[in-house]
Amino acid sequence: MGSPILRLIAQRIALGVLLLFAVSVLIFVGTQILPGDVAQSILGQSATPEALANLRAELGLNEPAIVRYFQWLGGVLTGDLGTALTSRQDIATAIGGRLWNTLFLAFWAAIVSVPLAILLGLLAVRYRNGVIDKSISGFALASTSLPEFFIGYLLVFFFAVKLQWFPGISTVYDGMPFIERMRAIALPATALTLVVLAHMMRMTRAAILNVMQSAYVETAELKGLSQFDIIRRHAFPNAIAPIVNVVMLNLAFLVVGVVVVEVIFVYPGMGQYLVDHVTKRDVPVVQAVGLIFAAVYITLNMIADIAAILANPRLRHPK
Repeated sequence: MGSPILRLIAQRIALGVLLLFAVSVLIFVGTQILPGDVAQSILGQSATPEALANLRAELGLNEPAIVRYFQWLGGVLTGDLGTALTSRQDIATAIGGRLWNTLFLAFWAAIVSVPLAILLGLLAVRYRNGVIDKSISGFALASTSLPEFFIGYLLVFFFAVKLQWFPGISTVYDGMPFIERMRAIALPATALTLVVLAHMMRMTRAAILNVMQSAYVETAELKGLSQFDIIRRHAFPNAIAPIVNVVMLNLAFLVVGVVVVEVIFVYPGMGQYLVDHVTKRDVPVVQAVGLIFAAVYITLNMIADIAAILANPRLRHPK
């Protein structure tokens, strides 16, 4: 690899770090302008003015916003996410198990959705404009049109209420047997899979069809290669970069966009944890979870950009 590739990768990493810093500012500012009073929400409406003033001083709410931001950022950089205002728990400790639950759910949704999306995209290209292509595209369009909360409630209604195959509430705990855990996450993982599957499939199909219009593909057709060989040996390898990009974007959604699905299935992950503490106006928790979600999203997008750079033959083999 030459210096142009290394320079581009360094630029992407620097841009990702800068973007994460900017997002941290937005998260902090957004939590500061939320309506209501943190001290009031903790002590209740019957709290005396003296008690409220003492709690604000204890929480450091009397400090200027810029001071509180850099105190928070300094803590994050040293691994200290702060303490939850309502439960007095260390946030990093409380988040650990929930982050694992969210990653576990996203992992199994990705294991199913990514290969299936690529396979369906390849089948749609192989039989384009035929019954198979139109059926797959129709399913993708219908799936994309339905919001995840609607898909989730449909799955609960049919598979938890009517058929009673899976639990409607996805309760998991430490030490839970693997088979029981998989059964518990079956419905939320299916909901996430259906949400991202259609988008990845459509983008895979579009990327491969775009490559199929290239001159070297026409040459391969003139040589008498079968459609399957053309797609496998020429079209798919050259469409890897945009496919990797869309896969990474959807993997980011699987981690960051689980909030609605986790709430529907009462799944003890990061999304449920965030919603619980938004209602309590627990600002440190909201800041910590928001920053973790942003870091995951930015990191996966940065990996997608780097993969696209490495997959570009003009950069790998400059003249």
